[in-house]
Amino acid sequence: MGTQRQTRRLKVMTEHTEETEYGRRGVKTRLLGFILMVLGVLDSLLTLRGGIPAYEFLLLILLGACVFAIGAVRGGRRPFTEAGEG
Repeated sequence: MGTQRQTRRLKVMTEHTEETEYGRRGVKTRLLGFILMVLGVLDSLLTLRGGIPAYEFLLLILLGACVFAIGAVRGGRRPFTEAGEG
């Protein structure tokens, strides 16, 4: 009886760690994309305040949005083992 309880507890603990690892996918990529977008917005606002239109910072904003989207896709993708079960 005690071994069944231990194996069930171990199974629940491993499922919990798999869920937390799955939930953390793409977080660093999304954070990097967000930082790039914020830097692009700040740089473009500062150059516009100086009276110089700078379009190259719009590319930085676009690049940040693309990196953020890649991180969001990576975070939302299910592992192959779960895709076969569901």
